[in-house]
Amino acid sequence: MRDVHCHILPGVDDGSHSMEESLDMVQAAMRAGVTSFVCTPHCRDPWFDYEAMWDAFHALQAEVSKIRMAPKMIMGFEVNYKKLMELGMDWADYLGFETGEFLLELPTRSLPPDWERMVFQLQGKGYTVIIAHPERYKPVQDNIDIVRQFIGAGCKIQVSSDFMGEGSFSPIKKTAKKLFEEGLVNFIASDAHGPLAYELLWRARKEFFAKGAHARM
Repeated sequence: MRDVHCHILPGVDDGSHSMEESLDMVQAAMRAGVTSFVCTPHCRDPWFDYEAMWDAFHALQAEVSKIRMAPKMIMGFEVNYKKLMELGMDWADYLGFETGEFLLELPTRSLPPDWERMVFQLQGKGYTVIIAHPERYKPVQDNIDIVRQFIGAGCKIQVSSDFMGEGSFSPIKKTAKKLFEEGLVNFIASDAHGPLAYELLWRARKEFFAKGAHARM
C-alpha cells in the first residue's frame, strides 16, 4: 500500500516535530500496511524551505533504511495553488513526484477560476495531477459534480483518511463518503501529521475496501 500524502519529515512543517516522532509514524504506518511513502511537506507559507525539506528527507531515509523490511520512500510536496502561482510554473519541475505525479492543493473556500489552466500547464510538463483532499473544499461540499470536473480535466482524486475521525454530521465526512459511493476516489491517503493518523488510514481502508470502493492506496 502506498501513502501518497503525509507530513512525516521531521521539523519542516506542521507535521512531525522530531526524528523520533517521524520514526514512530513509520512504525505506525507499517502496522497499517503501508509499504511505500511519498513524503509531501507543505509547499506553502509559512513553512516552505526547499533545501531544508530535502535535508530532512535524506536524514529520515537514512534512519528508515535501518528498519527491517523498511518501506520505500520518495520525495514530493503538497503544493498549494497560491504558492505555485507565486513561485511560477518553472518551479513545478522541482515539486512533483519521481513517479510523474503532482499533488495539488486548491483553496478550501472558493475555487480559482483558472484552476483548469494550471492543471493543463502541469499536464504539459508531463505530470498526472492529484487533487488533494477535495472533501475539505466548500464548493465540493456544496456540489460534488465539481469533482467530476476535476476528473474530466484528467486529474486523480485523493481523499484523506482523517475524515474517519470527524463527527457524523461533519460536511467533510459526508462529502468523503459521497465521493466513495460515487466511485470518484483514486487514492486514500493518511495526510498524517502524527502517528495516530495511521489508525484512521487502516480503518478507512478496511471500511471502504470491504465495500468494494474504487479507491486505491
